[in-house]
Amino acid sequence: MAARIRLKKVGRKGQPSYRVVVLDGRKPRDAKVVADLGFYDPKTDPVSFEIDNETALQWLQDGAKATSAARVVLSKAGVLQAWEEIKHGRTAETPAEKPDRPKKTEKKAKETPEEKAEPTTEDAPVEAPEASEKKVEENVEEASEPEEDPEEG
Repeated sequence: MAARIRLKKVGRKGQPSYRVVVLDGRKPRDAKVVADLGFYDPKTDPVSFEIDNETALQWLQDGAKATSAARVVLSKAGVLQAWEEIKHGRTAETPAEKPDRPKKTEKKAKETPEEKAEPTTEDAPVEAPEASEKKVEENVEEASEPEEDPEEG
């Protein structure tokens, strides 16, 4: 059986609401339901929906294809994200099961201002040996030249 996850229209004319259901893909929209996954009401503000995530995920794993409208509702419910994680070999966490994760700022160790102000020996600039030799040679030349005495002239 080619299972499809679809929206089945219920409600009056002008006031639609939908059930998210699994049907045989070859049957019309209002055919007999194989499984009921939840509901979707686009007329409320904000839009309301409720999906049984575990059952929907099981149907996707069994090969059911979702229509484009059903994909939007499943995506908002977090089912498609869990399905992508399962397909790529990662563990799936449905939105209700996600643990509280620490913020990224808590992971970094905070430096005190004193640690930033004091440079270590690793941070100190190293002079090139050629530059220091030139300075020594200039000092030696200045010392070896005799100073002229203005009175002797």
